[in-house]
This record gives sequence, C-alpha cells and structure tokens, in this order.
Amino acid sequence: MMLPTASLMLRAGPLELELSPSIGGSITRFTWVEGKRRIPLLRESHSDARTVLDQASFPLVPYVNRIRGGRFTFRGREVRIAANMAGDISPLHGQGWLGEWTVESASETEATLRFVHPTGEWPWSYEAMQHVTLDPAGFSLRLECRNTSDSPMPCGLGQHPYFPCGAETRLRTGVATAFEIDEHVLPVAEVPATGRFDLADRAVCGLGLDHGFGGWSGEALMTDPAWPAPLRLSSPEARFFQLYSPATGGIFVAEPVTHANAALNEPEERWAELGMRVLDPGEAMALDLRLELRA
Repeated sequence: MMLPTASLMLRAGPLELELSPSIGGSITRFTWVEGKRRIPLLRESHSDARTVLDQASFPLVPYVNRIRGGRFTFRGREVRIAANMAGDISPLHGQGWLGEWTVESASETEATLRFVHPTGEWPWSYEAMQHVTLDPAGFSLRLECRNTSDSPMPCGLGQHPYFPCGAETRLRTGVATAFEIDEHVLPVAEVPATGRFDLADRAVCGLGLDHGFGGWSGEALMTDPAWPAPLRLSSPEARFFQLYSPATGGIFVAEPVTHANAALNEPEERWAELGMRVLDPGEAMALDLRLELRA
C-alpha cells in the first residue's frame, strides 16, 4: 500500500485528469489540451486553500446528501451523526469526501484509490475503493463500498462533479419526479418534474436549484459552444439525480446518486423504493460513472 498522495496526474490523448487522493479522494481538474489551448471540462479551482470543496469532483460514501437532524433509526438502533460542513445543520455525503485516500496502484492512464473507515460515529466499518481509467475520449470511474463490520450496514453512493457554465450551457436529461425542499435543503414533497423542474433541454446556469430528482434516465448530455465537444455523463446504477445550479451562475453540479436525499430518515420499508441499500457483512455495492466527449 502506498501513502496518501497530494496529487496524481493521468494523461491520455488530449485529456488530463488530476487526482488528489489525500483531499477526499477527489478530482482536482479534468482538462482538454491542444497545443497551448486548455479547456477545463470540470470546474477548475483557482483557490490555494485546496480543500475538498475547491475540487472539481469528489466521492459520496456511504450515503449521499443529507441526514435530517443528524439522526436516524436502523433496526432498533438510533444513530447520531454530527454536522460536517460549516453553515449546514445536517451532516451530508458521508465520510469519504472528508478523509484521506491512499493510492493502491497508478500508471499513466489508471489509478486505484482506497479509503478505510473504522467503526466510530458512523457505527460500521467499511472500505471504499475508486478505480479511475482515462482514455482519449473521457474517463471511467468505479466507486465501490464494502461493509467490513459484523452487522448489516445502510449504504448509498454518488459522485459530485462541478461543471463550468455560462449563458449558452445546456443540460438534457430525463427525470420523472422532483423533490421540493425546505430552507434546510431537505425534501418535503415529491412532485412531477415539470415546469421549473423540467430537465429535458434547458439552459442550466443560474437556475437557483438545489434539488433531487427521481426516475433518472441514467445519462445526461451537456453542451456549450466553448467546449471542444458535448459532454455525456452516464451512470447505470444511479436511479436518482441531484442538480445544484446556484442563482449566481458560474458552475453547476450534476450528481449521479443511488438514493434520494434524506432516505435514511424514512422507514426502512421505503428504503428500496428510495434507493437505499443494506449491505450484509462482507457485501459490497458499486457505482460506475462515465464522463466522455461526444463527437
């Protein structure tokens, strides 16, 4: 096993992918390069702070988005989790994005990262792996989580990529429902994905949305005249989709996720419907993501 690494660069054809294993197992940048031209395909950070929220993308494990009030009940056990991001009363995104990942293997075009979580506030131990492969058209990433504890563990996975955007950036994807939210970005109702929640084909910058969607088609096409080609995001295991498009513009986040926001707060009988898995000891689940340029 290798030690935590600050930066790792993959290259294939016109593409560069920089990873930051020690900063939440995150992606620092994904760039198309031709001569002296460099076009960021994911949000490019210009901060010297190098925190995970300055990165281009990071993994969500072993749950995605928020736990209402930082507590839920699972098979007679009450679990309490402290808030983990300044300004938000609810813990979110699990532990992987705030931890150090180690490099298990690396080459010019591939890398495998590992994160080990012992039993603690989250009362189950687990191991997470990310395998990243870069090729001349894009990258593929598999995020896997294995329950290493001796009792069943709730689990969900996602990825959190930031994209640059402007007035001409468009998003096309299929969703069936949207989750309306309260002032704490927690779901209060599931409604048809129409009107302001219609994502079939729309300008995606500056929408003032921070919402989850159900019945996701598993792929999204994003276009911008400034990019070398349209970008296709796909994830066959993700039934849910999260879109963050702040009113200030500049960036948006398109998250493929396996379960709905605050699913852990619902009765366990609804978990399958909401995408939340329960892993037996030794059992694993995975989320695949592909981001590629399309001719």
